[in-house]
Amino acid sequence: MINSCEKMIEELAVYDEKRHTTIFCNAKEKYVIPLYQRAYAWTDTEIEQLIDDIVEHNGDRYYIGSLIVYKRSEEYEVIDGQQRLTTLLLLAIELGLPVKNNLSFACRKRADDTLSHYIDGKEILDDDLEQNIVQGRKIIAEKLLSDGIDRTVLIHKLAHLKLFRIQVPPRTDLNRYFEIMNTRGEQLEQHDILKASLMSEIGDDAKRDMFAKIWDACSDMTGYMQMHFDVPTRNLIFTNSWNWLDENFEDWIEENGEWDDEPELTLDEILSPGFKVQYNDGSTDKNERVRFESIIDFQDFLLHVLRVYIDANHIQLPDGEELQRLLDDKKLISEFERVLQHGTYGRRRVAVHKEHFAWNFVLCLLKCRFLFDKYIIKREYANESADGEWSLKQLEVSGQESKKKAYFKNTELRDRKEWRTTSEPRSKEAIMLQSALRVSYTSPKVMHWITELLIWLYNDKNRENWWKFNSVAEQIAKDAVIEGFFDINNLCMGVNTPHIVFNYLDYLLWKNNKRKYADFVFEFRNSVEHWYPQHPSEGTFEMWGQDEVDHFGNLCIIQRSVNSRFSNMAPAAKKSTFGQMIRKGSLKLRLMAEMTSSGTDANIKWKQDYDRHGQEMIGILKNACGID
Repeated sequence: MINSCEKMIEELAVYDEKRHTTIFCNAKEKYVIPLYQRAYAWTDTEIEQLIDDIVEHNGDRYYIGSLIVYKRSEEYEVIDGQQRLTTLLLLAIELGLPVKNNLSFACRKRADDTLSHYIDGKEILDDDLEQNIVQGRKIIAEKLLSDGIDRTVLIHKLAHLKLFRIQVPPRTDLNRYFEIMNTRGEQLEQHDILKASLMSEIGDDAKRDMFAKIWDACSDMTGYMQMHFDVPTRNLIFTNSWNWLDENFEDWIEENGEWDDEPELTLDEILSPGFKVQYNDGSTDKNERVRFESIIDFQDFLLHVLRVYIDANHIQLPDGEELQRLLDDKKLISEFERVLQHGTYGRRRVAVHKEHFAWNFVLCLLKCRFLFDKYIIKREYANESADGEWSLKQLEVSGQESKKKAYFKNTELRDRKEWRTTSEPRSKEAIMLQSALRVSYTSPKVMHWITELLIWLYNDKNRENWWKFNSVAEQIAKDAVIEGFFDINNLCMGVNTPHIVFNYLDYLLWKNNKRKYADFVFEFRNSVEHWYPQHPSEGTFEMWGQDEVDHFGNLCIIQRSVNSRFSNMAPAAKKSTFGQMIRKGSLKLRLMAEMTSSGTDANIKWKQDYDRHGQEMIGILKNACGID
């Protein structure tokens, strides 16, 4: 059982290996899909993603979703989550697990008969089966077969899956509730569960209200966090300038508990037909275009902040244990529970106090979000352009009192004694460095560079050394290049060459000649291409040896769509055919194209030049990384 403010959240195991039972084996707990719910409608996209999530999971508890239910005696009326629940039942049936017929569809006889056909062997004509359910099971069977998924291993992984069953309060207007959930278009997320769990540990009502207000503001990753507070609160936390989080903000918040003047509302009041929001929380209207887009979502951000908090408070796990290396948002709750249950402070190994952790974590969250918004790049969509650009800006304010208006300018990375003009080049370099890291590590699970930067920013000792910030980011890139490339001591890695090697090299080339490459930006170039092809068209030109074609001097990084167009063309043909694309491409690619001649002996000449080009590029990287 997970404690929440209303004690209405239960953790369910999807499958119990010891008892060989599933959640669909408990005859006393029946699930009913009400008539106001749509019929089963998941397609191959959703079903295959669910199976992939289960297969890719390694380790212990794994959160797979939530069920919003209304309890009627021993029946649970499913308000939200029925698509996932039905799919898990079909998966259990396909895997031959023991299940009982404890899921039914109100007033949908075909759907009920189809499940009875699968579970109890009820004879029914094919034409009388619910085809969406039939198709769902067919998709599951084909997925298991086509991917070669070991059913025994998959069953073992099911034993680590957890669902959260969340009951709405008695006397809730279910039609109204479902309408709100359907309009909202979102399922209860892991961070919602985590919020309820942490809040329940805080005994003081005023602190609990402050926790909720801070959490809610930070959870909206659009724009800048200050703007997600109402104006009075914004003035108090971030001063009248809205752009400064005082170093004593934690003490100030703890001493000023009554700064939330919003009315406390019951769920019944919120669900009543005449309810209207009476205050502005500063969030963006869903129909309004978002100007600033975060590079990660809130659940990923929480995983970064947890690591910052652990570092700042010197928390240890037993026997040198660490959190999962991957920043897997599906393990958000289990990561926090590991710290809460097993974490200790300092040499005396004092156990983590849950209430102390909950309150101090939300204060850490507030500071980290402030730093994240100011010093970690975003995607900015300005004017009417559909194409965003990398942005590193800080929030400023103009006007007085009720006429205050927020605006944004480039984040300043300078010592207080330096002129502002000193900061502008650093700001541009910060954008280039971070965007190089961003496009190198496309999955949120491996964006450890964000954690490292936040840890450095969070340390108050660095407050007067913002001008060193870029050197921290550059060291992250250098370490990755050294570990993934130079330590391996192989210049002929071909398509296995880490993307950060190409992108950091491009950053160095840009930095050494900013005027020439003023138009260059980092884009998601996620495909390593051989300039001289691996498999030239038969009879057209010479086949190279594998080490020659895979040499760093013959490689570049391009967009996947371009890779397919490059095909097996010779270097000179690529240069003449895709000249415009090359002029907007990576800087290493541009240099390779500049070196490629257009004569009849172009291919022979490139075989002479690729090694020289490669050694020159390796030299630039070695010099930057401090390698002899």
